Amino acid sequence: MINVSRPYLPNRKRLQNYIDQIYEGYRLTNHGPLVRELTARLEDYLGVDNLLLVGNGTLALQVAYKVLGLDQGSANPEAITTPFSFIATSSSLKWQGIQPVFCDIEPAGWCLDPAMLEAAITPETRGIVPVHVFGNGCDVEAIERCAQRHDLRVIYDGAHAFGIRYGSESLLRQGDATTLSFHATKLFHTVEGGAIVFREKKDKEIAQSMINFGIDGDGEIAALGINAKMSEFHAAMGLCVLEDIEFILEERQAIAETYRQHLPDVVAFQAINPNCSENHAYFPILLDDERRLLNVIKALEEMGCLARRYFHPSLDTLDVLCASEEQTVSRNIASRVLCLPIYPGLKKADVVKICKTITSTVVDDSIT
Repeated sequence: MINVSRPYLPNRKRLQNYIDQIYEGYRLTNHGPLVRELTARLEDYLGVDNLLLVGNGTLALQVAYKVLGLDQGSANPEAITTPFSFIATSSSLKWQGIQPVFCDIEPAGWCLDPAMLEAAITPETRGIVPVHVFGNGCDVEAIERCAQRHDLRVIYDGAHAFGIRYGSESLLRQGDATTLSFHATKLFHTVEGGAIVFREKKDKEIAQSMINFGIDGDGEIAALGINAKMSEFHAAMGLCVLEDIEFILEERQAIAETYRQHLPDVVAFQAINPNCSENHAYFPILLDDERRLLNVIKALEEMGCLARRYFHPSLDTLDVLCASEEQTVSRNIASRVLCLPIYPGLKKADVVKICKTITSTVVDDSIT
């Protein structure tokens, strides 16, 4: 079976070398040497400062919301975000007592539409939480202008944006903070893990205490905190994967190019921000309608391929999030989008077979 994703597993001997260090030092957690090494190497590779490793991408969002005060200054705080994302973007807001207010997405790029932001702002709005969907960079300049006009914090969900450049610098430097997910299915992973890149060093220092139960550098409980630390074992995996990151990116790029070569006329693709690079974290396609999408999914399953409706449904349809208005563009895209398999080790012959199956299904459907 060809799955939509497969975790990358590095060389076991290299991983064992890091694990041997853990056994020698008996340091398993609490900001150990491997966590410190991974932090430094990620900051260098990504071209960022003030990076803080945490236990997972959802905790990264929750800590960022807390540090930057999105849950303060109102009895009923709100944050504007996109309905076209993984549930964690909005559920983490709700979990922190912040009501997600949805702003629709751009029809071509699928990121939050800055032209719709002003209409979503209320006296209770405390921040904006856009998502670099599938690694496609948001219109960060337009979002920043809006945030400055209304004195709002901006926290980017950059779960898919590992390594993306915006012009000459890292996309992760945008906003007051950007969060990352290092889940096993991501192109860079630590099995479970995540990170926050803060604009300001002081915010990172607050967060560093917060993720350790609120204990400061002097061992005093300085503020309310939680446990969101990354372990040494997870950092060991991250160090090994980072050593192979160029190979991982090259493999993904080759697969994406094969898809684009063999699917030029039968599906639509996401429009990529021209100011941004690509990391090929996902390969989404857009079908003409939901019926055709379901036919393609069935045909792929019959040939032994599991594609994924990512992201579906549009989050404004979920009762648990208490959305107030229908986001028509997001609902339309969510009903027609499908992510195809992309991961190192996926054979070109299988990619071509997937393309032929999609093409024949769409063509046959059009004829009938």
